Amino acid sequence: MEPILTVRKMDKSFGATIALRQVDLDVYPGEIRGLIGENGSGKSTLTSIIAGIQKADSGEIRYKGAIWQPVSMIDALEHGIGMIVQETGTIPGITVAENLFLGESSSFRNKLGLVSRRAMEKESRKALDVIHADHIQPGMLTAALDLQERKLVEVAKVMVKKPEILIVDETTTALSQKGRELLYQLMNDLKEQGKAVIFISHDLDEIKSVCDTLTVLRDGKIITHFSKENYDDDAIKTSMIGRELQGDYYRADNEASRQDTVLLQADHLTGSGLKDISLQIHAGEILGVGGLSECGMHDLGKALFGSAFLDAGTVSTEGKSYSSPKEATKLGVGYVSKERDTESLCQQASIRDNIAIAGLDHIQKNKLILKSRESAYVQKQIDALYIKCRHMEQPVSAMSGGNKQKVVFGKWLGAGSKVLILDCPTRGVDIGVKQSMYQLITKMKQEGKAILIISEEMAELIGMCDRLLIMKDGAVQKEFLRGEMNESDIIRYMI
Repeated sequence: MEPILTVRKMDKSFGATIALRQVDLDVYPGEIRGLIGENGSGKSTLTSIIAGIQKADSGEIRYKGAIWQPVSMIDALEHGIGMIVQETGTIPGITVAENLFLGESSSFRNKLGLVSRRAMEKESRKALDVIHADHIQPGMLTAALDLQERKLVEVAKVMVKKPEILIVDETTTALSQKGRELLYQLMNDLKEQGKAVIFISHDLDEIKSVCDTLTVLRDGKIITHFSKENYDDDAIKTSMIGRELQGDYYRADNEASRQDTVLLQADHLTGSGLKDISLQIHAGEILGVGGLSECGMHDLGKALFGSAFLDAGTVSTEGKSYSSPKEATKLGVGYVSKERDTESLCQQASIRDNIAIAGLDHIQKNKLILKSRESAYVQKQIDALYIKCRHMEQPVSAMSGGNKQKVVFGKWLGAGSKVLILDCPTRGVDIGVKQSMYQLITKMKQEGKAILIISEEMAELIGMCDRLLIMKDGAVQKEFLRGEMNESDIIRYMI
């Protein structure tokens, strides 16, 4: 069988950084090809070149036997290669319909030369129906949608064009289980139609389950390929990071532990999707919160940081109440949002600015920011968290997902936060960075910090938490203690 897509001797550099080196890849009809590797290994760079987002420095791509040189992402999609990007691929200030047909409005002009919104929304309804997104209305402002719904709009935009090759770049991290199953079904439908899928994920279990073949990249190079019958966890991990993982992955102990001091307390939180929630987190304790995507757990994280509108209830740390992120920060409460790129980071700002913003009290002297003190403060976090960067003036938009997440951690750890609210803290990061984050969270527990982990990953919650609260419909359904957490029991309270 001839491949539908071939890549030969592809190189790509960004300044002094080599992103791809002599990459060769074949993708076949009826195949779901997985790409896996650490953050910065070159996965997204490779697929973005295939999808017309950027150009290679050298090398050749052939699609259906012909030289492939798309001039843009829209051009690539029109000719059969569509990509769902890792970061947000919609524009918030326009409608769903306008996002779906961005750059194609001329095809909806009426006899007067005006764009017919009715015609555009009618076609948009068809596109959304293709992926069974019945609850999303074409006339809605995209800004009103949550992260999952915006990602589904991106899926619809690609699928309505009936692509021959679908590229899925870290999309499932933004989806609930229901959304993931929908995407898996779409991928399998393409496979059965003799089309191809390139699937990027950091979740090893997911990629083994979904993909027929697996290609590992490291430092911009293809390291090896695995076929489904030869999948081996240890071999895949070792080929990804070039070494065996050292130390524990999750916590080594199996007993709940905490200090007596209560560092975070919430009483009767009601509103913004929450129903009379009360909880305490002690010093040296990791409290987990889990549930299905619409259960209210992400709203709880925002409420505990003072950024949700509540009808009733109070949040306090060591007896001091607060009701805004500014007050929370001053009292030593930090928050890592699930929507990292829009809520936790300023993308166009430098690493320096993103880390320093929460630590002004440590940097200022007589209300003046001392440059030398700020540089030392930021460098300390870069060194402590092993943040990969050219220099601290580098914009975070140019960093890999895992290193962006480290910048967010550095912002709050540098500020000396004693309470950390972590909403999906390892979303979109590779297995090596995940391990280092889990080890960091364990260290924070040992240092006496109070940590809340909100997660959609069952293994993460069971592996890291002293206690686990399961939420459904905005309320807490059940509490589990470490050592007593059973996956089947937990799921029973989620559904």
